[in-house]
This record gives sequence, C-alpha cells and structure tokens, in this order.
Amino acid sequence: MENCIDARARNVTIVRGKERGGFYLRIADDGEGIPRDENGVPDFRYVATHICDSIKRQLKADGTTGIQGEFGIGLLSFWTVGQELTLASAGADGVTHQMRMRKGSPDYEVIKRRVLIAPEGTQLTVHPLLPGLRQLTGERIQRYLASELRDRIRTSGVKIRVVDRTARAEYTAEPRQFSGQLLQNLPAAGELNLELYLTPAADDNQVGLYRQGTRVLESLADIEELRCGPWTSRRLQGIVEAPGLSLTPGTRQGIVRDEAFERFRRALEPVAARVTEALEEQRRAEEESANRDVLKSVQRALREAFLALPPEEYDWFDVYSLKSGPRRNGREGATEPPMAVPSAGRATAEAGPDSTVDPESEADEGQRKFFEFPGPLHSVVISPRSSVVPVGQSRRLRAVCRDVRRRLVEADLTFAWEIADGAGTLEPADGEIVTFTAEPELTVVRLTTHQGDREAQAEAMVTVTDELVPEPQTDAPPRKGLPSYTFRRAPGETWRSRYDTEQNVVVINNGHRDFVYCSRNRARKLRYICRLFAKELVLHNFPGMSAEQLLERMVELSVYTEENLR
Repeated sequence: MENCIDARARNVTIVRGKERGGFYLRIADDGEGIPRDENGVPDFRYVATHICDSIKRQLKADGTTGIQGEFGIGLLSFWTVGQELTLASAGADGVTHQMRMRKGSPDYEVIKRRVLIAPEGTQLTVHPLLPGLRQLTGERIQRYLASELRDRIRTSGVKIRVVDRTARAEYTAEPRQFSGQLLQNLPAAGELNLELYLTPAADDNQVGLYRQGTRVLESLADIEELRCGPWTSRRLQGIVEAPGLSLTPGTRQGIVRDEAFERFRRALEPVAARVTEALEEQRRAEEESANRDVLKSVQRALREAFLALPPEEYDWFDVYSLKSGPRRNGREGATEPPMAVPSAGRATAEAGPDSTVDPESEADEGQRKFFEFPGPLHSVVISPRSSVVPVGQSRRLRAVCRDVRRRLVEADLTFAWEIADGAGTLEPADGEIVTFTAEPELTVVRLTTHQGDREAQAEAMVTVTDELVPEPQTDAPPRKGLPSYTFRRAPGETWRSRYDTEQNVVVINNGHRDFVYCSRNRARKLRYICRLFAKELVLHNFPGMSAEQLLERMVELSVYTEENLR
C-alpha cells in the first residue's frame, strides 16, 4: 500500500478471494507503475536483483519528497503472506509485462501477458495465502489500514476500496477518527506534530508514534524511555508525528537511538508535563461531578424518607416547600407541614428560610416541566408510611402518585382508603388526603388508586399509643436545607464523619479504611455516605437521647433512606 501511495496512485482496490482451492490477495492501483528501462519496458530485472538497494533511497538523496520506503526489502515481504507473487505493469507500448516470484527461491521470471485492456499502474497478486492468514478478512484489512496509514491516506487523498469476495462485503479505508476532547494549546515541540485527545479510561486507548504519515508503533509506551505517565494513563488517544526518527532496516518497529531520538525525547518532555496537568484537571472535574451525583442521590433519598416518616419527629429541614413559612419554635407547637412535595430532582430544598427564587430559575423550571409531562400511574406511596399517634388524636395521610420516572401524577385519579388491619376511621375514604382517627391498636391503612384501567396499591402503619416518647424541650434553631458533604483526608484517625453545623456540611474522612474500601464500587460508596448522613443527622437532631434510642433512630432513617437510593 505504501508503494501504491509512493507511486502517486489515486485509487487502490484490495481484493480478497478464493480460486484454484486457495485464498488470494490482490492489490491494484492507478499509479505510475513499475519504473521503465531505456526501452520503455517495466524494469522487473532491476526490481528483482536489487533487494536491499531501493531506488527510493537515491530519489530521497536527490530531494524527492512524499515517499516512504528506502531499504528495498518490501518485495520479499510476500514470503510472510503467501507462496507466490505475481506483479504486472504495462510498458510504454501498452503491452502488459508480468513478473513471478516464488517463496524460498531466488529465481524469477518475466513474461508478456495477453490482456484485452492493459491495466493502469500496477497489479500485485499473492496466491495462495499461508494458512495463518485465512482469517485476514476485508473488515480487518480496512481497520488496519485506517490506523496504520492514517495520515498518508488523509494527505495523499488516495481512495482505498477493500472487496472481500468470500464474505460478499465491501469496505472503504477511511482515516481513523479519534474520540474525546482534543487538547489545545500544547507547548511547541520542535518538528513534532501532535494530535492528542482526552478520553475516558479504557484499555485500548493509546497514542501512536508515526513517521511521515505511517504508524511506527501502536503506543508510545512501547518505547522503554516513555513507559511512564501520561502515556500509560489509558486516557489518551491520538498521534505523535516524528519525521526525523531513524528506523531500523527490516522493520518499522525498531527505532535507532541516535541524536534524532534524543531530540524527539526532549521535545516530548514539556508536552508530557502539560498533558499530565490536563489529566489531573479532568480527574478533579470527574470527581466533582461524581460527588455531585452522589450528593443528589443521598439528598433525594432523604427527601423520600422524610416523606414516609412522621413529620413531627423528623421535621429538621425545609423539605416540604419551596419557600419557608414562619419558623416554628419547638416541636410541640409545630403545625402540620403543607402537603406539597417537590420533585425528586429539585435541589431548592437546600435553601434557607430567607432564600429567594431567581426568576430565571423559575423560567428554566417551567420550561423543564413543560417538556416533562407525567406519564400514566405506576406507583403510589402513603405519606407518612409509618407514624405514631396518641389515643383519640388524628393524623392526616396523603396519597403521593408517581409515574415510572417518579414524576408526580395528579390527573384522573380515584382513591379508595380502607383499614386493612386494626381499628380507626378514615375520612373521607375517597380523597387524596384523609384524616385517620386513632383507636388504641396497631393499624394498617391500605390505599388503592386507579387511573383508567391502571391500579396501584400502598400501605401505611400507624402505631396508636397512650404515651409518646418524651423529647427534650429545646429551642429549635432556624431550619436549613439538607446538608451537603465534603472530604477531609485523615488516614491516621478513626473518625468517619463529622457534622459542621455552621456550614451545614457533613465532613467525611476519605482516608478512613472503610471509605477506601467502599470507593471501589459506586453502589457501595453511595450506601456508605448515606449511612454517614443518617448517623450525623440523628446524632445532631435528637440531642439528649440515650445511645440505644439514637441507634434505633439511625436504623429507622437508614432503612427508609437506602430504599430510595439509586
């Protein structure tokens, strides 16, 4: 293929097929053909008798550019492919001449070939192929050339067509396109041409070394001196073009360690430093994004848990409404929170009591809701799902209906409430919100919701007692939004987390052995952080309770929170 491009071919056709009981490989181009002698005949004799003495070496010495070979050993490479090589090219008189060589033999023969139309350029056929190359499909040839000759194909404009007659398929060898983010503003690297892309980590990500458009090595890390970061990070794709490198004869995969190589290595040092910096910036950005996703998941799960738990016992944060109403002093005088539940993805509950809503944010929210109409009924939840009520008192229960994407469903719903077990009354029995009047017994309330032919059921448990667990009477501080979290690395200390009340932040020790263990798996890390939140929130919001009561509260909050983690 490189000989075809050196001969200035515009079109090359590679055919893989089978004839006379064996597979063959044929390459035909429309280039300049085999150089002719003084009689205008293709000089096959010179080609066959000047192995290791390529004419291209003399052309390069004369100043010819755009050619790749120089060692004159390409002709013998057919020994690694098949048994016999046939090379055909037309002379100045239009007569086609053909040379045949056989593997393991120094002899060759040149004959005239009778054809109706003389071929343009050169046609080469290797037949039969060696047994190990029978799996060399047209698709594999196309993929190989797209990487191996990427820049040569792109700069020369040659059209390469691969026809696999055995598989009845045809392919076009297009220059390989890299994925990821192109790194801009790399430092000057002398004569090197750089095209590097930052991608997610993968085992097949590597930066190839090229010379004059042809790949020399699949990965820079194959060079011992460069077997280090960032070339071994598995997060880079692209090419490094080094036109001045000296290659060893007989293979393109050997690099001569001369002065040109030292210049190449020194020119890469500032590039490696800049790429390492870019990789670190990307790592920090991905870590921050992952932390934001974890925080959203934990806060979403906490909101769902507070929806199912008794509000007078877990009314710590502004999770029920967008704007805070008058602050309630203590739990005794607390009134029932509004029965409006924000959507699962909303982060507005983090706002404090004096926060205001940006009109642009309201417009964006309205635009988002416009495109997120709720689907049909999928599930229903009774809020609260578990509660404790004194004898003779009442509790308001609400039905929260959602579609499969957990968006609120409010249209065309019918409700049917009933006491599944125990005693008590529900009024009205067909409303979205009902009032349960307690009698001294453990009661299970069941709700059946219909939307057309769709049905969903839910249950809630109400514990009726004549005495509630006494809670300490303290002045409730101004309510805050759900806390966020941050990391502090303290590997030599035993604490796992702490709650910063002033900043409303849970500080997590990311050097603790438990965090290191859980960080290996996202689901495990999510559950671990959720449990730390439950520990800190229970410890902070139930002061004065015994250790046993605190543990009971933590188990309760963890159960309802982890159920909604995703």
